[in-house]
Amino acid sequence: MSMSGPLSLFDISGRAMSAQLVRLNTTASNLANAGSVSGSEAGAYRTMKPVFRTVMDGQGRATVEIDRIATAGANPTRKHDPSHPLADKNGDVWEASVDSPAELVEMLETARQYQNNVQVLQTAKGLISETLRMGQ
Repeated sequence: MSMSGPLSLFDISGRAMSAQLVRLNTTASNLANAGSVSGSEAGAYRTMKPVFRTVMDGQGRATVEIDRIATAGANPTRKHDPSHPLADKNGDVWEASVDSPAELVEMLETARQYQNNVQVLQTAKGLISETLRMGQ
C-alpha cells in the first residue's frame, strides 16, 4: 500500500507507536482472558493478534499500520466440570487457550518496540533543536 504524500520522521514513528499500542491492547486482552471459560466452544475466548501492513510513500519511506485483528493460537480446550455453572448438558466447559508466558514475552517486546520509537522522536527533537540553535 502506498500513501499520496511523503512520510515525515514524525509520521513514521507516530504510526509505529500507534500500532504498538494496538498490539499491547490485544496482549492485555489475551492475558485478561487466560483461564476464562465458556459453556460452548463457539463462545470461548480466542487469542487475538494484530496483523501489520507496510505503508509506503512515493519516496521509498515506509511505516506500519494495523490491517486487522486476527484470532490466533490453539483452539479452546474442553474440560469436564459438571459442577461449573457454565457447563453444557454434557458437563463440559471450554477454556481459552491463552499461552500466558508467550503473551508476557509479547508484552515485553511490544514495550521495547514502543520505546525504540520514543527514542527516535527524542533524538529527532534534539537534532532539530541543535540545528535551530546553530542558525541563530
